Amino acid sequence: MVSILGYVKTSEYRKKTLLELTKGYRIPSEIAKATDIRVTHISRSLKHLKDKKLVECLNEQDKRGRVYKLTDKGVKIVEYL
Repeated sequence: MVSILGYVKTSEYRKKTLLELTKGYRIPSEIAKATDIRVTHISRSLKHLKDKKLVECLNEQDKRGRVYKLTDKGVKIVEYL
């Protein structure tokens, strides 16, 4: 768990993305607008966070408007941020 926490803390993009998802289900453009980070960076961060099983996509089959939420593991990491 500590290595994943370090992984998140080394990137402001990953950190801000996770914190924004504490507000509920979000699409990348909403996260980008709220954090003032480009959508491309948010999308990349979401991919990396998904690979670490910190977030999950609820409608993976859609090309646009993908909805993301924190996993239980992601919620635990946010508690330490």
